[in-house]
Amino acid sequence: MTEGLPMAVPAQGLPARVRIHEVGARDGLQNEKTVVPTALKAEFVHRLADAGLTTIEATSFVHPKWVPQLADAEELFPALADLEGVALPVLVPNARGLDRALALGARRIAVFGSATESFAKANLNRTVDESLAMFAPVAARAREEKVHVRGYLSMCFGDPWEGPVPVHQVVRVAKALMDLGCDELSLGDTIGVATPGHVQTLLAELNEEGVPTDVIGVHFHDTYGQALSNTLAALQHGVTTVDASAGGLGGCPYAKSATGNLATEDLVWMLDGLGVETGVDLGRLTATSVWLAERLGRPSPSRTVRALSHKE
Repeated sequence: MTEGLPMAVPAQGLPARVRIHEVGARDGLQNEKTVVPTALKAEFVHRLADAGLTTIEATSFVHPKWVPQLADAEELFPALADLEGVALPVLVPNARGLDRALALGARRIAVFGSATESFAKANLNRTVDESLAMFAPVAARAREEKVHVRGYLSMCFGDPWEGPVPVHQVVRVAKALMDLGCDELSLGDTIGVATPGHVQTLLAELNEEGVPTDVIGVHFHDTYGQALSNTLAALQHGVTTVDASAGGLGGCPYAKSATGNLATEDLVWMLDGLGVETGVDLGRLTATSVWLAERLGRPSPSRTVRALSHKE
């Protein structure tokens, strides 16, 4: 890497700082074909924290039958207890998952909903409204325990079974999640079909229906190479929380057309060039993704990782 690059050239209308919600340890590793050892996962999270990431989604308290790659949540989460000043959200699918998370001291949880009936059936074996009913007691109890609740909403821009997803349909489910008591809403482009105009239109519609920008995060997949352009469109609208996965790990086990997440390194390179603060050390982050890729036995799909790790 040449010293001083990328050159910071700020653009007007962007936030001064962006919080990166790192999902590699959960959304990334859950899609691996083989189970990653618990000690390796713990080291991965510690390395991410050392690179400056302050929100790292640690694991999922889903039944091991459904996501065997994350069956070690009870072993992994305590191994991260020494990470001071780092938020460690965990995914919980239902009341049982919440019980398991709370028993280990989790203070930030997430539920995972769908904007479409097809994906709700594939992912949760329920209708959209049935899944919302399942989340209601989870969100209520979390709030009683003063635990932060994130609501993931998948298939916000397109669905592999249903095709285009009407904006009003996404807004309805998004509002329902917020009405359950979610503190934060993450809009998921699960199969990577969003484009910038679509992103800004959805954000504007959410605002008009009473969902403020400051509770919204965006979660883009890079299937068609649009993740960064969609992120920039969201930032121009005022969004300051962006989900990303170190090294571009991940996809979705229930949607076969879902390829990898937006790579955290690619995001940080763009934000560094725009003069937007993240607190992330790109060199350390890249080294972490190279380290993990070696252990997974394949190169990182992140273009920034490849460029910065290239040896002359």
